[in-house]
Amino acid sequence: MQEEIINRVANSALEVFDLEDYYTKGIRCQLDISQWLTEGFLLKEKDFRAALKAHDWTQYQDQYVAVYCSTDAIIPAWALVLVALHLAPFAKKVVNGSLEDLETALYQEVLPKIDYATYHNKPTILKGCSKKPVPMSAYIMAAQLLQPFAKSIMYGEACSAVPLFKAEKP
Repeated sequence: MQEEIINRVANSALEVFDLEDYYTKGIRCQLDISQWLTEGFLLKEKDFRAALKAHDWTQYQDQYVAVYCSTDAIIPAWALVLVALHLAPFAKKVVNGSLEDLETALYQEVLPKIDYATYHNKPTILKGCSKKPVPMSAYIMAAQLLQPFAKSIMYGEACSAVPLFKAEKP
């Protein structure tokens, strides 16, 4: 006679906080401004402005855009701001940096808006595996936002969670 297999994780009080549930949907892209620099390194203002004016900005319609420079060029701050202003009528969001910086900015918008009361006095697992590009900064932010509510915070999966925090008993 076989014994029934019982899923103790499913029957426990564990709450799973999955950052993928809060992933902002939409197309992400990177825009390398070195294409508008002389030989990829030298910013000549007149040429730079002309190149921006001639560029088809509509291709970024409703996209999330990370603006960066792939060369070691020294870029004045106004140049990045100018690129962002050209993108503003089309892109959903523009950040300076990498795609990871973009993901961080998106999570910084959404995570503070979550009602963490669901996790009040409950053991919580910050789900570690994801199929989407969740930056480490999002895990750090989520843990900090969960901490005032959760009884405990673990990282990973229910079968192999690593304890991170346990609230002091009153």
